[in-house]
Amino acid sequence: MSKHGRILVAMSGGVDSSVAALMLHEEGYEVIGVTMKTWDYAQSGGGKRVTGCCDLDSINDARNMAVSRGFHHMILDIREEFGDAIIGNFTSEYLAGRTPNPCVLCNTFIKWEALLKRADLMDCMHIATGHYASVRRENDRHVVSRGLDPAKDQSYVLWGLTQESLERTHFPLGGFTKERIKELARSSGFPELAAKSESYEICFIPDNDYRGFLKRKEPGTMQGLAHGKLVSTTGETLGEHDGYPFFTIGQRKGLGIAVGEPMYVTEIVPETNTVVLGRKEDLRCTRMWVRRPNFQKIDRLRGEMEVVAKVRYKDKGTPATISMDDQRVLVEFHAPVAGIAPGQSAVFYDGEDVVGGGFIDRETPMS
Repeated sequence: MSKHGRILVAMSGGVDSSVAALMLHEEGYEVIGVTMKTWDYAQSGGGKRVTGCCDLDSINDARNMAVSRGFHHMILDIREEFGDAIIGNFTSEYLAGRTPNPCVLCNTFIKWEALLKRADLMDCMHIATGHYASVRRENDRHVVSRGLDPAKDQSYVLWGLTQESLERTHFPLGGFTKERIKELARSSGFPELAAKSESYEICFIPDNDYRGFLKRKEPGTMQGLAHGKLVSTTGETLGEHDGYPFFTIGQRKGLGIAVGEPMYVTEIVPETNTVVLGRKEDLRCTRMWVRRPNFQKIDRLRGEMEVVAKVRYKDKGTPATISMDDQRVLVEFHAPVAGIAPGQSAVFYDGEDVVGGGFIDRETPMS
């Protein structure tokens, strides 16, 4: 009989999730490792050899490590759910003039749901992942906070987790640095895990060419969007483009024109197949709307609240005041912020804690 009961651990085959499983195993949990198969990589169509999470080699690495330590491992096939929800959203968001964030959606709406369903079937009260973040209970709320290692903190991608999910979730790596996790892998007899390179590509686009993926996924639509207009912020036509989904807010390279000074994508207008270019200062704004909010540290937003708002994963954050209308959060920054991309996640922090987050709205008042 295990000391702490059964726990289902998501294992991608990388060093982080593998060490998380090892730590829980050594603490006395009955660990059941699960690797999720999300995508048929042969369908990606790219030329790059697949080296990301959950490919065949990674699945084998996770299984071999589990077997070597005497705990169970299984493969969970979620390709159907992943394809419908994540890849469908990926293409539809670009076609709506937004920049999607598939990893946030996958974490929140696919992987956690799939893990918890399987945990119920396996009589596991809890699940665990190798994210660099922490979770605690405070004032009858389950609160996510930043991981100890600022370079690896992953709290940003966890804003969408519900209280019901967090109640059953463990993050064993929250109090460790990445280097310490590699040391633990080496000292535990798995130096090959510590030496593994990390993949930062979207898992279903291993060649990191999202434009090529869209062309293969929606060939007719992409072809029909060719010869759209590139215009200045004053409405002057500057050139043509091959389709607005191939652009993101803040983009400077690959615009296909030269006007004698650096230009940036400041707006995407799908209704007219138009991409607006401006100077760097045109990217700055002091307000934005955030849709589909989820709150963690508070049950709901009452009145105004002072937070630090992050508009992208590597963003250091900017002090802001947030308030609600009926369904959206209004964010008013205390200093101008550049490159806010509709479709990306905005995450609100109170010190080290995640207050909540949501998706940046395309109807954001850029002022």
